Amino acid sequence: MGAWRTPWASWAPWALWVATWALAVGLEGAAPRATAVLLEEERPATFLTASVGEHVVFNCQLDFPHDIVIPYILRWNKGGRTVFSWYANVLTADEDYIGRVNLVSADPRYGKGSVNLTSIRETDSGWYECIVFFPNRTPSTRRNGTWYHLTVDAGTLLAIPPINQTTLEGQPAHFPCVTKDGSASVVWFKDGEELSTVTALNSRYYINPEGSLTIEPTDMTDPGEYTCVVTNGQGDRQTASAFLNVQYKAKVVYSPRERYLPYGRPGILDCHFRANPPLTNLRWEKDGFLFDPYNVQGVFYHRNGSLYFSKVDESHGGHYTCTPINELGTQGPSSPTEVIVQRAPVFTVTPHNLYFRKSGDTLELPCDAVDGSDRHRPSIVWFRKDGLPLPRDRVTFHNGNLTIQNLRDSDGGLYQCVASNEAATISSDTEVLIENAAPRAPYNLSAISDAGSVTLRWVPGSARPSGDYSVWYRPVESSEWHTMRVPTKGTTQATVSGLNSDRSYEFMVVSQDQQGDWMHSKRLQVKTKGSPAEDSSAQEFRSPLGSLQKAGPPRNVSVAPAPADAGWLVTWEPPEVGRDAIKRYTVHWSEGPDDTPHGRADTQETWVLVPHLPEDASYVFQVVATAHDNSAWASEKVALHVAGSRRMRALALGVAAGAAFLALAAAAGWYARRAFQRRAARAKEDGY
Repeated sequence: MGAWRTPWASWAPWALWVATWALAVGLEGAAPRATAVLLEEERPATFLTASVGEHVVFNCQLDFPHDIVIPYILRWNKGGRTVFSWYANVLTADEDYIGRVNLVSADPRYGKGSVNLTSIRETDSGWYECIVFFPNRTPSTRRNGTWYHLTVDAGTLLAIPPINQTTLEGQPAHFPCVTKDGSASVVWFKDGEELSTVTALNSRYYINPEGSLTIEPTDMTDPGEYTCVVTNGQGDRQTASAFLNVQYKAKVVYSPRERYLPYGRPGILDCHFRANPPLTNLRWEKDGFLFDPYNVQGVFYHRNGSLYFSKVDESHGGHYTCTPINELGTQGPSSPTEVIVQRAPVFTVTPHNLYFRKSGDTLELPCDAVDGSDRHRPSIVWFRKDGLPLPRDRVTFHNGNLTIQNLRDSDGGLYQCVASNEAATISSDTEVLIENAAPRAPYNLSAISDAGSVTLRWVPGSARPSGDYSVWYRPVESSEWHTMRVPTKGTTQATVSGLNSDRSYEFMVVSQDQQGDWMHSKRLQVKTKGSPAEDSSAQEFRSPLGSLQKAGPPRNVSVAPAPADAGWLVTWEPPEVGRDAIKRYTVHWSEGPDDTPHGRADTQETWVLVPHLPEDASYVFQVVATAHDNSAWASEKVALHVAGSRRMRALALGVAAGAAFLALAAAAGWYARRAFQRRAARAKEDGY
């Protein structure tokens, strides 16, 4: 006979009392049933409490025979009926629980049978039991099973909250928001913005009298978090949220008519598409025929489906179309894009490396370029590398040349001539020094704040900064300045760590010129960001087979000497999941046991070249991956010790010199001894 399962039998002492009482009165069959309860139901029930619209996790540990995972059926029962079941990756839910209950993703805190119930309603109150069956084993059950009692707080304004929705593009989406009080007002928001201000939805949604929201038809731009805010006449307020997921066939959203690729250089041809579910295949055609990169030398697929040409040549020109495909199919190929192979610009005239002029002089900086094919001249533009604008009232341009009249001290600095066409961009730099120009403090101070740090960038006061920099900072309400020395000479950025979140600070950058004088930049006030919220008001949308992929930290970070003694090469691998969500990588490196910030670099590649580091010092490298939603994940830290090669070379030279000196001394001693022996021999012969 199967076990008699009741939640109240989960307390062994109480069950023992029942068994004793049953035996005393002699009820037929009572003793075996009570004994079964004692054998199988010894774990106490867990009591949970939640409010309408919240979520709870029912934890269920699975006990496999001999700890070997075998096929199993998971069932969650409530009030004698199955509300959720799982078998062979197929999920089945009761009508009242569809879209609200899912298996918990792999998490060491929860067992394999754990489920997450979201958008809780008042009717969810009651007893829940986790039961596991093994269809290919006898007996089919083991000591699996857990009891939970859920109490739903009834003192709320909401009776039925919204639940996560998945729909096809063009189909309606319905979010219930039923209130207990018919006079309560309901206002809907999307991603924190009131729905009435979302222009993309203005003509496609309506709210019925009970407060529920319907979007019809849905569009691929509609996914997000939808929140209903309920307020009654007494000012009581309650919110509940749910996520909308809109699926559609893979589609091309943009296709340029022309794409120029540089001859002899790498080139990329992108396919601009959107797909939900994610892309499963992407097909390219060239001039009406299937174009398979696996059969074309020097052409490869990128992970996002783009074509990568390792070295562009004339054979790569033509008309290309791409067709993205996902599980739902495709909305068709893109319009043709004509790939034009163009030669990159080549400089015919470049400025000298350095120009030394007096104030009031006129200076002409020459620059000219042509396309590699000599067909026409590329566009030529001049810039100041410090970001300052050129003085329009004193400059003229002619055939690529830049002329500056009536030079001033402020005209000193680095200039760049940039020649570009549709295929490529090249540049040439030059420096202008003004005689007897007064030194200048750092300027154009800018900052990027985080929860506990601020990264500063500035423009040096001279074209060739040779002095030291220090960062001065203080809370705005304090009169005491703190200082931080910038350890690397020549760098124009520094990160100040250890700051309080959500607090305003003042910063200055101080430089020391060649005469030892200190010059202060203008003050910059920056407020650090607040600490990120730990919990969201709604669970992130999860598909029936698991949650949407999130990114992770970069992997396998390594630091090795760069070729040709060019510095240090930092490399890493993208996250295992969610790599397409990464917006950029940031490499941080610090010095010494106190982790003094030494530098940082942003990139979209999986490598960074770090210039030469001061020798005889230890460094720590870390790579941070930042996603498009500005969430970030940090890699493990990697330590590097840069040996003092100069000191080692000096020591080696000293040892070699010492060895040579000892050898010379030994030879001199040997020669002196031989000379003494000869003189002694001659003296002895003369004595005879």
